[in-house]
Amino acid sequence: MEELESGEGGLAGPEVAMAAEPAAPSLVDRYFTRWYKADVKGKPCEDHCILQHSNRICVITLAGSHPVLQSGKTIKSISYQISTNCSRLQNKVSGKFKRGAQFLTELAPLCKIYCSDGEEYTISSCVRGRLMEVNENILHKPSLLQEKPSTEGYIAVVLPKFEESKSITEGLLTQQQYAEVVRKRNNATATL
Repeated sequence: MEELESGEGGLAGPEVAMAAEPAAPSLVDRYFTRWYKADVKGKPCEDHCILQHSNRICVITLAGSHPVLQSGKTIKSISYQISTNCSRLQNKVSGKFKRGAQFLTELAPLCKIYCSDGEEYTISSCVRGRLMEVNENILHKPSLLQEKPSTEGYIAVVLPKFEESKSITEGLLTQQQYAEVVRKRNNATATL
């Protein structure tokens, strides 16, 4: 029995046993379900990811295949100014019933990303609901959007209506369906 405890006698030590254990799931993978919207507004590869928590909250992020994350682009700036009369930064939410929150449709623009190569990307909500907050940190440090898109580089937080919380995923893809879309897209470009 002493041989087992000491790790002698040809048995693997505790370091080897620990290395074989699977890595713990990330915070995002543990508490959120990933949903995807491919080719938002008909624009190829402009994919968004919606992280849905069990409490209905949805965190809007860029999907890994979005051109901003794929092409080695440099983000020049990000703007929550949607039009002359509408800025997502003016969203002021208060109280239990989230008074003052801007209501968003699935296609409502959240922000615009301007890249140094002149490209411009409009990020949409993808879900109906109230805008709880926008990530002002990416205004000051746009690289967060590329470095940590699912965590510190999120775009916005949306709260769907309680009655609609089950139906918001109806136009969205599961992680497996989205992987298939990306695989088909990559195969199509590889054959060209």
